[in-house]
Amino acid sequence: MDRARLEAASAALNRQLGSRPAIGIVLGSGLAPLAAEVVEARRIPTSSLPGYPPSTVLGHEGVFLAGKIAERELLMLSGRIHAYEGYGLDEVVMPVRLMALAGVRTLILTNAAGGLAPEFQPGDLMLIEDHLNLQGNSPLRGPNVADWGPRFPDMTEVYSRRLRELALARAGAQGLDLRRGVYASCPGPQYETPAEIRMLRALGADAVGMSTVPEAIVARHMGLEVLAFSVISNLAAGISPTPLDHEEVVAAGLAVGPRLAALVRAIVADLPEESS
Repeated sequence: MDRARLEAASAALNRQLGSRPAIGIVLGSGLAPLAAEVVEARRIPTSSLPGYPPSTVLGHEGVFLAGKIAERELLMLSGRIHAYEGYGLDEVVMPVRLMALAGVRTLILTNAAGGLAPEFQPGDLMLIEDHLNLQGNSPLRGPNVADWGPRFPDMTEVYSRRLRELALARAGAQGLDLRRGVYASCPGPQYETPAEIRMLRALGADAVGMSTVPEAIVARHMGLEVLAFSVISNLAAGISPTPLDHEEVVAAGLAVGPRLAALVRAIVADLPEESS
């Protein structure tokens, strides 16, 4: 990512924020119910930020929401960017870098994903414990900006153990059966073949999608704590009895959204003070 381009967008975003939110949230396909949780929300269209690549996908609006959940200041992105839209991974992760430069120290990522584990069903929520980066590239490729993070960042614990424990505790208190697993991120935009799904299962993946992992890598590069969830919107190819389509994914996100919203609200309320 060109540093001047990022800093110009960061300056434009910070002028519109008016505060430095320490919590960031990225919405996945169809997860608009989470946006309804934000109170005192100020809408910042991503089109108002110079050099910001527009999202072109159904269910991704293209707006930052600055406001509060559970009295905590946060910045929420509705409208993530995907590599399959024709963008480089450095552009895909631009929103996360902007969040970090705006003051975010804890990042909650959400996505809609295909379920691979035999016990998974559409409508399940999965806590991401680890990932497989199958995008064919790294968002950190190219010159490293030392101010943003180290040249060789450690990825032993991409998804914060303490935040995962908090999520499990809050889910238990709500009577929510929160699954756990490994998320595989593939380039898309086509869905995977049955043979590819068998390969992913052999590699240890429990869910598959087309996002999240580049964002998580860059968040760790910039020193953020990361928590991530997958909404199991469908069963993957070779497991699902019906063909896959994106409208099904969006509809599943809308259906599960209220449960995820309640969980995120409880987690945000209980985040350690140093994270918010």
